[in-house]
Amino acid sequence: MFIGIFLIITWLVLLVRYPAKAFPISLATLFGLSLVGLWVVWLDNREANQLARLELRLNYAPEQCPADRPLRVSLNNGNKVPLVELQWRVAAYAPGDTANLAQNLYSAPRYRGPGELQAGAQWQDCLPMPPLRSGYRPQTLEFRAEHLQGSFSN
Repeated sequence: MFIGIFLIITWLVLLVRYPAKAFPISLATLFGLSLVGLWVVWLDNREANQLARLELRLNYAPEQCPADRPLRVSLNNGNKVPLVELQWRVAAYAPGDTANLAQNLYSAPRYRGPGELQAGAQWQDCLPMPPLRSGYRPQTLEFRAEHLQGSFSN
């Protein structure tokens, strides 16, 4: 923090003392930083749009899955590029409620996608249940994937 303050004060002194030399360099620096900022924002928006095109559904399906992994996940990659990596957290909600009933503890299972999933491809698997708050049964809850983080190939 002190280094940043020192750099700003030094830049202001140079700008006041040598305006003919410092002003063009300051404009070039500002232009370069603006380009880097725009590039980062563009990449972030592109990734958010690609994650929005993924169709990820979670269902409690003990009849279709093993007893230790009763949560069925279906993933459809609606992008034009392959999905390289995907991870998320599972949230559980009572119908019509907004309180997350899944306990996201450190010991809770980590949910990851299939690895590489080609454009337009589908993937299904069974996953373990997250720990739920006491008094709630999984049959009565809606499960959603939240905090998606992923990467796509270029």
